[in-house]
Amino acid sequence: MDRVAVGLSGGVDSSAAAAILCDQGYQVEGITLWLMRGKGQCCSEGMVDAAKICEQLGIPHHIVDIRDHFQQNIVDYLVTGYSDGITPLPCSQCNRAVKFGPMLAYAQQQLGIDYIATGHYARIQFDSQSGRYQLLRAVDRNKDQSYFLYDLPQEVLAHVLFPLGEKLKPETRQLASAFRLSTAEKPESQDLCLVEANGSMRAFLDKYLTPQKGEIVDQQGKVLGQHDGVHHYTIGQRKGLGIAHSEPLYVIGLDAKNNRVIVGDRTATFTPACTVQRVNWVAIAEPSHPIRVEVQIRYRSLAVPATLTPLTGNRAHIQFDQPQASVTPGQAAVWYDGEVLIGGGVIEKFAELETGKSAGLTT
Repeated sequence: MDRVAVGLSGGVDSSAAAAILCDQGYQVEGITLWLMRGKGQCCSEGMVDAAKICEQLGIPHHIVDIRDHFQQNIVDYLVTGYSDGITPLPCSQCNRAVKFGPMLAYAQQQLGIDYIATGHYARIQFDSQSGRYQLLRAVDRNKDQSYFLYDLPQEVLAHVLFPLGEKLKPETRQLASAFRLSTAEKPESQDLCLVEANGSMRAFLDKYLTPQKGEIVDQQGKVLGQHDGVHHYTIGQRKGLGIAHSEPLYVIGLDAKNNRVIVGDRTATFTPACTVQRVNWVAIAEPSHPIRVEVQIRYRSLAVPATLTPLTGNRAHIQFDQPQASVTPGQAAVWYDGEVLIGGGVIEKFAELETGKSAGLTT
């Protein structure tokens, strides 16, 4: 393994990853995926910066046009999800369907390179006992991105390097400066690429979904206000409801079929359990019995103890030890054993705290 293709977005992390591998003696080639037109790190501006980095490092640079693939697998995926009243997580979907798979295929088939690398903060190790590649949290817990990588299959993990997995973010900046990379002081992207390109998620969605006014109701069906499109709301949302009420209200359900946004007080945002679909088992094969895990239901949330029971149809049931707030259909639930990512899936519905009935409204 002396040749590796590095995915370059034009940011400091991927630039530093390429420089580190060059410094370690690898024969490196850069690959930039052309996902869409417009601004944003992974688009036109990012391609220019990525080209500069390749020129600095003296390595070849390849631009792969997968805009149609991105449109079908991410844009259409998001639009369909929001129109159905769920809040899809584009990053994990993008990593599996758009970035890692196509990039590895291009490297192998077009360049004859068997390994790819990215600037993600995560670690991979091979477990000889299970015969599986394991995905671990990054050393820098504040930057750990394993949550977004849970859906990568074994055949991809076997060919991926994460040069930044053992490093802290300040170390990455220092290395970029030491290598005199042109991206060393580049500000970090804070939003999804689609948000950067369109100004806001609302603006992006309004390009594809026509706002349709409807009712905001409480759990008893009492009309409290009006909304301008179910796709503008997400579970747990408090701000922007436009309702005057004696206590703070939160979005607790989205009824896309009847074009209603359902709200309740903070206690109504908690749920004791949820089910997930499209499960990907990483560190272990699918178990035949319930297992104890630590589950993370949002990128910035803490992993909490739970019991996970595998279900038929590539699904699983998660029973939290303590009820969790704002469990959101369409987002990822990812389960760990300490630093090791065991598996993950897409939340399809949750259980109401008071009744235990299925409540996701969309499955």
